[in-house]
Amino acid sequence: MKVYINGIGNISPQETWDNTKFLKEVVSSDDNRLLCVEPVYKEYISPIKLRRMSKIIKRGIASALIALKDANVENPGAIITGTGWGCWADTEKFLLTMIEQGEEQLTPTAFMQSTHNTVSGQIAISIKCHNYNSTYAHRGVSFERSLQDGMMLCLEGNKNVLVGGFDECTDNFFTMLGRVGAWKKKTINSLDLFNDSQEGSIGGEASIAFIIDSNKTDNSYASIDAMTTFYKPDSDEQVNEKVNEFLSSYNLSPSDIDVVVSGNNGDSKSDAIYNVVLQEFPEATHTGFKHLCGQFDTSTAFGTWLAAKMLKTQSIPSVVKLNDVNKVPSKVLVVNHQNKENYSLQLLSKC
Repeated sequence: MKVYINGIGNISPQETWDNTKFLKEVVSSDDNRLLCVEPVYKEYISPIKLRRMSKIIKRGIASALIALKDANVENPGAIITGTGWGCWADTEKFLLTMIEQGEEQLTPTAFMQSTHNTVSGQIAISIKCHNYNSTYAHRGVSFERSLQDGMMLCLEGNKNVLVGGFDECTDNFFTMLGRVGAWKKKTINSLDLFNDSQEGSIGGEASIAFIIDSNKTDNSYASIDAMTTFYKPDSDEQVNEKVNEFLSSYNLSPSDIDVVVSGNNGDSKSDAIYNVVLQEFPEATHTGFKHLCGQFDTSTAFGTWLAAKMLKTQSIPSVVKLNDVNKVPSKVLVVNHQNKENYSLQLLSKC
Protein backbone atom coordinates (compact mmCIF):
# COMPACT_ATOMS: atom_id res chain seq x y z
CA MET A 1 0.00 0.00 0.00
CA LYS A 2 3.05 2.24 -0.42
CA VAL A 3 2.65 5.63 -2.15
CA TYR A 4 4.82 8.71 -2.50
CA ILE A 5 4.00 12.30 -1.59
CA ASN A 6 5.11 14.25 -4.66
CA GLY A 7 3.53 17.62 -3.97
CA ILE A 8 2.14 19.58 -1.03
CA GLY A 9 -0.08 22.64 -0.59
CA ASN A 10 -0.71 23.71 2.99
CA ILE A 11 -2.64 26.82 4.04
CA SER A 12 -2.67 26.85 7.84
CA PRO A 13 -2.12 29.18 10.82
CA GLN A 14 1.59 29.09 9.90
CA GLU A 15 3.22 30.31 6.67
CA THR A 16 3.20 26.78 5.33
CA TRP A 17 1.90 27.67 1.86
CA ASP A 18 5.48 28.62 0.94
CA ASN A 19 7.15 25.25 0.34
CA THR A 20 10.62 26.82 0.39
CA LYS A 21 10.23 27.46 4.13
CA PHE A 22 9.88 25.03 7.00
CA LEU A 23 8.69 26.66 10.23
CA LYS A 24 11.45 29.29 10.20
CA GLU A 25 9.08 31.84 11.73
CA VAL A 26 6.30 30.58 13.99
CA VAL A 27 2.96 32.35 14.44
CA SER A 28 1.32 32.16 17.87
CA SER A 29 -2.02 33.26 19.33
CA ASP A 30 -3.24 34.40 22.75
CA ASP A 31 -7.00 33.81 22.35
CA ASN A 32 -7.23 29.99 22.30
CA ARG A 33 -7.70 29.93 18.55
CA LEU A 34 -5.31 29.73 15.60
CA LEU A 35 -6.58 31.08 12.28
CA CYS A 36 -5.04 30.62 8.85
CA VAL A 37 -2.30 32.88 7.55
CA GLU A 38 -3.74 33.66 4.12
CA PRO A 39 -1.58 33.81 0.97
CA VAL A 40 -2.30 36.34 -1.80
CA TYR A 41 -5.12 34.46 -3.48
CA LYS A 42 -5.09 36.46 -6.71
CA GLU A 43 -1.79 34.74 -7.48
CA TYR A 44 -3.75 31.49 -7.81
CA ILE A 45 -7.36 32.46 -8.57
CA SER A 46 -8.87 35.11 -10.83
CA PRO A 47 -9.94 38.21 -8.80
CA ILE A 48 -13.33 38.07 -10.55
CA LYS A 49 -13.95 34.54 -9.26
CA LEU A 50 -12.57 35.36 -5.82
CA ARG A 51 -15.44 37.77 -5.09
CA ARG A 52 -17.93 34.89 -4.96
CA MET A 53 -15.84 32.51 -2.89
CA SER A 54 -15.85 32.02 0.88
CA LYS A 55 -12.54 31.68 2.66
CA ILE A 56 -12.59 27.90 2.83
CA ILE A 57 -13.22 27.58 -0.91
CA LYS A 58 -10.34 29.98 -1.62
CA ARG A 59 -8.10 27.96 0.64
CA GLY A 60 -9.16 24.65 -0.83
CA ILE A 61 -8.54 25.71 -4.44
CA ALA A 62 -5.30 27.53 -3.63
CA SER A 63 -3.85 24.64 -1.59
CA ALA A 64 -4.71 22.23 -4.41
CA LEU A 65 -3.08 24.47 -7.02
CA ILE A 66 0.04 24.87 -4.86
CA ALA A 67 0.30 21.08 -4.49
CA LEU A 68 -0.20 20.51 -8.24
CA LYS A 69 2.47 23.08 -9.10
CA ASP A 70 4.81 21.58 -6.51
CA ALA A 71 4.39 18.15 -8.11
CA ASN A 72 4.60 19.59 -11.64
CA VAL A 73 1.18 18.14 -12.46
CA GLU A 74 -1.54 19.90 -14.46
CA ASN A 75 -4.49 17.59 -13.86
CA PRO A 76 -4.81 15.02 -11.05
CA GLY A 77 -6.03 11.48 -11.60
CA ALA A 78 -8.60 11.99 -8.84
CA ILE A 79 -9.66 14.59 -6.27
CA ILE A 80 -10.48 13.28 -2.80
CA THR A 81 -10.97 15.50 0.25
CA GLY A 82 -11.95 14.98 3.86
CA THR A 83 -13.73 17.41 6.16
CA GLY A 84 -15.27 17.18 9.58
CA TRP A 85 -17.73 20.05 9.31
CA GLY A 86 -17.65 21.18 5.67
CA CYS A 87 -18.11 24.80 4.62
CA TRP A 88 -19.26 26.07 7.99
CA ALA A 89 -19.22 29.81 7.19
CA ASP A 90 -21.54 29.34 4.21
CA THR A 91 -23.85 27.13 6.30
CA GLU A 92 -24.00 29.84 8.97
CA LYS A 93 -24.62 32.55 6.41
CA PHE A 94 -27.56 30.73 4.85
CA LEU A 95 -29.19 29.76 8.15
CA LEU A 96 -28.77 33.21 9.73
CA THR A 97 -30.14 34.93 6.64
CA MET A 98 -33.10 32.55 6.65
CA ILE A 99 -33.87 33.54 10.26
CA GLU A 100 -33.34 37.27 9.71
CA GLN A 101 -35.46 37.42 6.54
CA GLY A 102 -38.20 35.09 7.68
CA GLU A 103 -37.34 32.47 5.04
CA GLU A 104 -38.08 34.96 2.25
CA GLN A 105 -35.97 36.35 -0.62
CA LEU A 106 -33.05 34.06 0.09
CA THR A 107 -30.10 33.97 -2.30
CA PRO A 108 -29.10 30.38 -3.09
CA THR A 109 -25.33 30.93 -3.33
CA ALA A 110 -24.54 30.33 0.36
CA PHE A 111 -26.70 27.20 0.39
CA MET A 112 -25.04 25.76 -2.72
CA GLN A 113 -21.60 26.42 -1.24
CA SER A 114 -22.47 25.00 2.19
CA THR A 115 -22.33 21.30 1.28
CA HIS A 116 -19.37 19.19 2.39
CA ASN A 117 -18.31 18.34 -1.18
CA THR A 118 -18.17 21.96 -2.36
CA VAL A 119 -14.39 22.23 -2.08
CA SER A 120 -13.73 19.07 -4.11
CA GLY A 121 -16.18 20.25 -6.73
CA GLN A 122 -14.75 23.75 -6.93
CA ILE A 123 -11.22 22.40 -7.30
CA ALA A 124 -12.38 20.21 -10.19
CA ILE A 125 -14.21 23.09 -11.88
CA SER A 126 -11.25 25.44 -11.52
CA ILE A 127 -8.79 23.05 -13.23
CA LYS A 128 -11.34 21.31 -15.50
CA CYS A 129 -10.76 17.90 -13.95
CA HIS A 130 -13.39 15.29 -14.92
CA ASN A 131 -11.84 12.39 -13.02
CA TYR A 132 -13.01 10.61 -9.86
CA ASN A 133 -14.16 13.13 -7.23
CA SER A 134 -15.18 12.31 -3.67
CA THR A 135 -15.47 13.86 -0.21
CA TYR A 136 -15.38 12.04 3.14
CA ALA A 137 -17.15 13.53 6.15
CA HIS A 138 -16.18 11.11 8.92
CA ARG A 139 -15.33 13.66 11.61
CA GLY A 140 -12.04 12.70 13.28
CA VAL A 141 -10.89 10.35 10.50
CA SER A 142 -12.15 12.33 7.50
CA PHE A 143 -8.65 13.01 6.19
CA GLU A 144 -7.58 9.44 6.85
CA ARG A 145 -10.49 8.13 4.78
CA SER A 146 -9.56 10.39 1.87
CA LEU A 147 -5.95 9.24 2.12
CA GLN A 148 -6.96 5.59 2.29
CA ASP A 149 -9.17 5.98 -0.81
CA GLY A 150 -6.36 7.79 -2.64
CA MET A 151 -3.82 5.11 -1.79
CA MET A 152 -6.12 2.38 -3.10
CA LEU A 153 -6.67 4.32 -6.33
CA CYS A 154 -2.90 4.62 -6.78
CA LEU A 155 -2.52 0.88 -6.36
CA GLU A 156 -5.18 0.40 -9.04
CA GLY A 157 -3.06 2.41 -11.47
CA ASN A 158 -4.38 5.95 -11.08
CA LYS A 159 -1.70 8.62 -11.32
CA ASN A 160 -1.16 11.82 -9.34
CA VAL A 161 -4.12 11.55 -6.97
CA LEU A 162 -4.95 14.70 -5.02
CA VAL A 163 -5.97 14.03 -1.41
CA GLY A 164 -6.50 16.53 1.34
CA GLY A 165 -8.30 17.74 4.42
CA PHE A 166 -9.99 21.04 5.21
CA ASP A 167 -11.89 22.59 8.10
CA GLU A 168 -12.56 26.14 9.28
CA CYS A 169 -13.09 27.73 12.68
CA THR A 170 -15.62 30.58 12.52
CA ASP A 171 -16.64 32.75 15.48
CA ASN A 172 -19.96 30.91 15.94
CA PHE A 173 -18.33 27.50 15.55
CA PHE A 174 -15.72 28.40 18.16
CA THR A 175 -18.41 29.64 20.57
CA MET A 176 -20.60 26.56 20.17
CA LEU A 177 -17.82 24.04 20.75
CA GLY A 178 -16.62 26.14 23.67
CA ARG A 179 -19.99 25.58 25.34
CA VAL A 180 -19.41 21.81 25.37
CA GLY A 181 -15.89 22.12 26.80
CA ALA A 182 -13.83 21.71 23.65
CA TRP A 183 -11.57 24.68 24.43
CA LYS A 184 -9.62 25.82 27.46
CA LYS A 185 -11.56 28.15 29.75
CA LYS A 186 -8.62 30.45 30.43
CA THR A 187 -6.74 31.86 27.47
CA ILE A 188 -3.15 30.79 26.91
CA ASN A 189 -0.48 31.40 24.34
CA SER A 190 -0.68 28.65 21.73
CA LEU A 191 3.02 27.82 22.12
CA ASP A 192 2.35 26.98 25.79
CA LEU A 193 -0.32 24.43 24.83
CA PHE A 194 1.57 21.37 26.07
CA ASN A 195 2.49 23.01 29.38
CA ASP A 196 -1.06 23.94 30.41
CA SER A 197 -2.92 21.60 32.77
CA GLN A 198 -6.46 22.75 31.97
CA GLU A 199 -8.90 20.49 30.19
CA GLY A 200 -9.74 21.38 26.61
CA SER A 201 -7.62 22.43 23.66
CA ILE A 202 -7.40 25.41 21.28
CA GLY A 203 -9.32 25.86 18.05
CA GLY A 204 -7.71 25.66 14.65
CA GLU A 205 -8.22 25.34 10.92
CA ALA A 206 -6.34 24.53 7.72
CA SER A 207 -6.65 23.38 4.13
CA ILE A 208 -3.98 20.88 3.17
CA ALA A 209 -3.55 19.02 -0.14
CA PHE A 210 -1.15 16.27 -1.18
CA ILE A 211 -0.35 14.78 -4.56
CA ILE A 212 0.31 11.08 -4.09
CA ASP A 213 1.42 8.49 -6.61
CA SER A 214 2.78 4.94 -6.66
CA ASN A 215 5.90 6.24 -8.44
CA LYS A 216 8.66 8.33 -6.90
CA THR A 217 9.87 11.57 -8.52
CA ASP A 218 12.84 13.86 -7.98
CA ASN A 219 10.56 16.09 -5.88
CA SER A 220 9.13 13.35 -3.65
CA TYR A 221 8.90 14.31 0.01
CA ALA A 222 8.44 10.88 1.55
CA SER A 223 6.69 7.57 1.12
CA ILE A 224 3.55 6.63 3.02
CA ASP A 225 4.25 2.98 3.67
CA ALA A 226 1.04 2.17 5.51
CA MET A 227 -1.88 3.62 7.42
CA THR A 228 -4.70 2.25 9.52
CA THR A 229 -7.55 3.39 11.75
CA PHE A 230 -9.37 1.81 14.67
CA TYR A 231 -12.38 2.76 16.77
CA LYS A 232 -12.93 3.03 20.51
CA PRO A 233 -10.29 0.75 22.05
CA ASP A 234 -11.21 -0.67 25.44
CA SER A 235 -8.14 0.68 27.23
CA ASP A 236 -4.87 2.57 26.86
CA GLU A 237 -3.11 -0.79 26.83
CA GLN A 238 -5.15 -1.86 23.83
CA VAL A 239 -4.00 1.29 22.02
CA ASN A 240 -0.41 0.18 22.59
CA GLU A 241 -1.31 -3.29 21.33
CA LYS A 242 -2.74 -1.77 18.14
CA VAL A 243 0.41 0.30 17.63
CA ASN A 244 2.69 -2.69 18.11
CA GLU A 245 0.53 -4.89 15.86
CA PHE A 246 0.68 -2.20 13.17
CA LEU A 247 4.48 -2.02 13.33
CA SER A 248 5.03 -5.77 13.58
CA SER A 249 2.87 -6.36 10.49
CA TYR A 250 5.62 -4.51 8.58
CA ASN A 251 8.44 -6.28 10.46
CA LEU A 252 9.18 -3.24 12.60
CA SER A 253 9.51 -2.61 16.30
CA PRO A 254 9.37 0.66 18.28
CA SER A 255 13.18 0.87 18.17
CA ASP A 256 13.00 1.17 14.36
CA ILE A 257 11.02 4.43 14.56
CA ASP A 258 13.13 7.60 14.55
CA VAL A 259 10.38 10.17 15.09
CA VAL A 260 6.88 9.95 16.52
CA VAL A 261 4.46 12.72 15.51
CA SER A 262 1.71 12.64 18.13
CA GLY A 263 -1.57 14.52 18.16
CA ASN A 264 -1.18 15.98 21.66
CA ASN A 265 -3.70 18.83 21.94
CA GLY A 266 -3.09 20.12 25.46
CA ASP A 267 -6.17 18.47 26.96
CA SER A 268 -5.07 16.49 30.03
CA LYS A 269 -7.52 13.61 29.41
CA SER A 270 -6.77 13.36 25.72
CA ASP A 271 -3.00 13.58 26.06
CA ALA A 272 -2.86 10.83 28.69
CA ILE A 273 -3.20 8.25 25.90
CA TYR A 274 -0.38 9.82 23.88
CA ASN A 275 1.85 9.75 26.95
CA VAL A 276 1.26 6.01 27.29
CA VAL A 277 2.08 5.44 23.62
CA LEU A 278 5.19 7.61 23.66
CA GLN A 279 6.63 5.58 26.55
CA GLU A 280 6.95 2.71 24.05
CA PHE A 281 9.37 4.84 21.98
CA PRO A 282 12.10 5.98 24.39
CA GLU A 283 14.75 6.04 21.63
CA ALA A 284 12.68 8.19 19.24
CA THR A 285 12.32 11.95 18.94
CA HIS A 286 8.85 12.91 20.13
CA THR A 287 7.13 15.76 18.28
CA GLY A 288 3.77 17.55 18.40
CA PHE A 289 1.98 19.88 16.01
CA LYS A 290 -1.35 21.11 17.37
CA HIS A 291 0.26 24.09 19.08
CA LEU A 292 0.96 25.26 15.51
CA CYS A 293 -2.40 24.53 13.87
CA GLY A 294 -4.92 24.00 16.68
CA GLN A 295 -7.45 21.20 17.11
CA PHE A 296 -9.84 20.38 14.26
CA ASP A 297 -11.22 17.23 12.72
CA THR A 298 -8.74 16.96 9.84
CA SER A 299 -5.70 18.16 11.80
CA THR A 300 -3.96 14.83 11.10
CA ALA A 301 -3.23 16.27 7.65
CA PHE A 302 -0.97 18.82 9.34
CA GLY A 303 0.81 15.99 11.14
CA THR A 304 1.32 14.23 7.81
CA TRP A 305 2.68 17.47 6.34
CA LEU A 306 5.09 17.81 9.28
CA ALA A 307 6.31 14.22 8.90
CA ALA A 308 6.82 14.62 5.13
CA LYS A 309 8.75 17.88 5.51
CA MET A 310 10.99 16.43 8.23
CA LEU A 311 11.80 13.45 6.05
CA LYS A 312 12.57 15.55 2.99
CA THR A 313 14.65 18.19 4.78
CA GLN A 314 16.21 15.66 7.18
CA SER A 315 15.63 18.12 9.99
CA ILE A 316 13.37 18.49 13.01
CA PRO A 317 12.42 22.09 13.97
CA SER A 318 12.98 22.74 17.64
CA VAL A 319 9.48 24.21 18.00
CA VAL A 320 7.87 20.78 17.47
CA LYS A 321 10.13 18.72 19.76
CA LEU A 322 8.65 17.23 22.92
CA ASN A 323 11.78 15.51 24.26
CA ASP A 324 15.57 15.85 24.11
CA VAL A 325 16.27 12.90 21.82
CA ASN A 326 17.90 13.94 18.55
CA LYS A 327 17.38 11.55 15.67
CA VAL A 328 17.86 11.97 11.93
CA PRO A 329 14.40 11.10 10.55
CA SER A 330 14.23 8.00 8.40
CA LYS A 331 11.03 6.38 9.62
CA VAL A 332 8.23 8.46 11.16
CA LEU A 333 5.09 7.27 12.91
CA VAL A 334 2.08 9.64 13.03
CA VAL A 335 -0.37 8.88 15.86
CA ASN A 336 -3.63 10.76 16.34
CA HIS A 337 -7.03 10.31 17.96
CA GLN A 338 -10.24 12.31 18.24
CA ASN A 339 -12.17 12.24 21.51
CA LYS A 340 -10.78 8.79 22.37
CA GLU A 341 -12.95 7.33 19.63
CA ASN A 342 -11.31 7.57 16.21
CA TYR A 343 -7.64 6.58 16.13
CA SER A 344 -5.24 6.62 13.20
CA LEU A 345 -1.67 5.50 12.53
CA GLN A 346 0.54 6.40 9.58
CA LEU A 347 4.01 5.11 8.76
CA LEU A 348 6.18 7.34 6.56
CA SER A 349 9.73 6.77 5.34
CA LYS A 350 12.51 8.75 3.74
CA CYS A 351 12.60 8.33 -0.06
